[in-house]
Amino acid sequence: MHAPAPMARFGGLLATDLREVTSDPAALDSSGFWSVVADFEGPLVCARFGRLRRARVPAPRPGAWPGPAAGDWTSSLDRAAYTAGVCRIREHISAGDVYQVNLCRVLSAPLPDPAAADIDALTAVLARGNPAPYAGTVRLPAHGVEVATASPELFLRRTGRTVESGPIKGTRRSAGDLLPKDHAENVMIVDLVRNDLGRVCATGSVTGPALCAVERHPRLVHLVSTVRGELAQGAGWPELMAGTFPPGSVTGAPTSSALRIIDALETAPRGPYCGAVGRVDADRGTGELAVGIRTFWIDRAAPAGPALPFGAGAGITWGSDPEREWDETELKASRLPALASMPHRGAEAFRLP
Repeated sequence: MHAPAPMARFGGLLATDLREVTSDPAALDSSGFWSVVADFEGPLVCARFGRLRRARVPAPRPGAWPGPAAGDWTSSLDRAAYTAGVCRIREHISAGDVYQVNLCRVLSAPLPDPAAADIDALTAVLARGNPAPYAGTVRLPAHGVEVATASPELFLRRTGRTVESGPIKGTRRSAGDLLPKDHAENVMIVDLVRNDLGRVCATGSVTGPALCAVERHPRLVHLVSTVRGELAQGAGWPELMAGTFPPGSVTGAPTSSALRIIDALETAPRGPYCGAVGRVDADRGTGELAVGIRTFWIDRAAPAGPALPFGAGAGITWGSDPEREWDETELKASRLPALASMPHRGAEAFRLP
């Protein structure tokens, strides 16, 4: 079977006719329509497409997505390892090493028919069963990029010189379940994002128009804040990415300390999960990148054979209860892997009212 053609989907737009692929973020300030996928660990893939048209995500077709079996998902950290990691982070906080760390685990399941696995077919299932404000798909098989995200979180939006981020911290089943710890966690990350944007924005231009707003999504709620600024003279996408990546909401504070702890405690690379996925229209000077949460990707080089990974995590603070944090990752991982494992009836089973 031939590999499917390169493409990208974002916001009702379908990009085809691949022209160029680069890892240089300066290309995003040139011309054309680009898809962007940045792994948490750093590799960046920018792809310029020559054709762009409006196109809805097609309805899922029975059998088009040969998803993994529901019982085949495994986790890079089991319950014991994850809760032990939370306790270790609390020790780091007590020692003054860090204020907050986002601890993640990567779920993965083998693909039963890798040759027939088309990430765009999974996109159709996700769009019907779990619509998301920053959903997107990038399919570049020759470059090892096959990503579908149902992200609810804005990493960076750029309109001319104005940039905006929408960090999420605090996830529960309902607004009534939100805790003071969730608000404190959000405020910590807002401070971090303000600092990050301050590195590349004009002095005094960084503001916080919204703090801890409650957003409702399928079967859960998030606390979302908004941070906005004006890019400094001479700053563009390279400076913006260098100053703000990886996203603060999925690392911790301070970033350098959080990253060292993440490296010590997590046992699997995050890949596109917790990275960035989105699009840039260089001709219009606009762009929108999501934080790569609620994100699947096809890993055709996995040691045990082609697999479908998906990540889930939680922000750990001094006020964290290890079992509650594990439960938060379970909540985040409950809906989408179930959709991906139900190729024939997933979309109907999880259709929203």
